[in-house]
Amino acid sequence: MKNLIVSLFFLSMLLVFGSCGKSADLDANGIPGKLVVALYGSDDPGALRGAIKPFQQYLEKKLGMPVEFIYTTDYTSVIEALRSKKTHIAYLSPFSYVLASQTHDITPIITTGVDGKQSMYHSTIFTSIHSGINSIADLKARAKNITLCFADPASTSGHLIPRAYLTTIGLNPDNNVFKETIFAGNHVASVLSVTSDKVDVGCAATEFGLEIAERKGLVKKDQIRVLWQSEPIVGSPIVARNDLNKDFVKKIQNLYLNLAKDEPGIFLPYMKLLHPNPERYSYLTIQDSMYNGIRKIASGIKDLSVIK
Repeated sequence: MKNLIVSLFFLSMLLVFGSCGKSADLDANGIPGKLVVALYGSDDPGALRGAIKPFQQYLEKKLGMPVEFIYTTDYTSVIEALRSKKTHIAYLSPFSYVLASQTHDITPIITTGVDGKQSMYHSTIFTSIHSGINSIADLKARAKNITLCFADPASTSGHLIPRAYLTTIGLNPDNNVFKETIFAGNHVASVLSVTSDKVDVGCAATEFGLEIAERKGLVKKDQIRVLWQSEPIVGSPIVARNDLNKDFVKKIQNLYLNLAKDEPGIFLPYMKLLHPNPERYSYLTIQDSMYNGIRKIASGIKDLSVIK
């Protein structure tokens, strides 16, 4: 795992942010000449870019400056963008936020809410109905012959939470208890790796992996057997660098908070990529303390310190 994450860092720097130059520089008042926003590109980057474009144009109009969205292939790249100050605003998962907040001066400003309350989601460990693995007990008994698939190394529901659970039941992936442990890259890829019989068992978010794959017609519900599902996980944050002008950050925060009400034509298509009932969603404020539970779980991951 350690070598994988380190490799991702250097690849991220060279391929994603190497040409950004000084685009994220601030003036003496902490205001950029161009706002740069980094986010993980998801399993369908084309659809994401199309849904984000109207919001990008909206931000440019409201802020009176150019706005650039940088799409990455993993959360590690987003963390690197913050580390190297190549971005001002970033979309993170709860786990990648905990990783980034260890050494980076950032503050969570926005998260997604449903019906006026902070949204939650779940982690799932699953297999194909043809695998012959019917329970966690079967998984434990056959672990030495099983290939396990996580999503992204910095994913909460696709890595941290299922890894922590497996460790508590004596299946710590670091101890070579499985035949092989790999990363698929994202949640939907983890699902497809299982249904195509490339791996025996996968880990992903219920809502952003299994359900999205089903809605897109990539898999059928009866192809998957859920072995375990986590307790609710706190929603993902959008963060801002602390060296940004505070009034400028507040303005950005308010644009997000009012987006569902003021610009539903911009907000709903983006939410529809993630949720079947986008009209129930909006943006809400978030505090760092909401992620203390994730920090506690993450403290048990031995390679946590390699992400600086």
